[in-house]
Amino acid sequence: MTQLNSPRPTAQIHQLNPPSTQTETLLTFRLSEQVFGVAVERVTEIIDPQKTARVPNANPLAPTLINVRGSVVPVLDLRNRLGMKPAEQSPTSRMLVIDITLNDEPCKLAVMADEVEDVIEAVVDELETVPELGIRWPAGCFRGVSKRQDKLVILLDAHSVFSLPTH
Repeated sequence: MTQLNSPRPTAQIHQLNPPSTQTETLLTFRLSEQVFGVAVERVTEIIDPQKTARVPNANPLAPTLINVRGSVVPVLDLRNRLGMKPAEQSPTSRMLVIDITLNDEPCKLAVMADEVEDVIEAVVDELETVPELGIRWPAGCFRGVSKRQDKLVILLDAHSVFSLPTH
């Protein structure tokens, strides 16, 4: 007589190419209604808005300077860089102090955010490209888009977006 309830051998399933789960830690912040992300290791400080000093004949993308712990730091007008309309500061406005490399030299710059939101993990292989149709921002400023619950986070390409045009 055959046993009907005898245990069956189980098969082992192995993926030949397991999916990549490489993640990147991002600081998310808001400009108007859009959420942006920047690699958290580039952000050295998040500070309250500082009094700025306007620089005569400066590039309109970085027209002012601030003092951050004794260092003079240019303030990049990220709204101008991305073709967005100017906005007034609010009680939630913060300045992000960011480390970048320009002309093979390390430097700091600051950008104003309407609000700093969160630190998130984005799966690199799940980033989607930013569609070019109807986009109002300069090409090359973005690495991709991450879907987060009910919103999209646009990842900034720090090298491109924070570099000033040379022409």
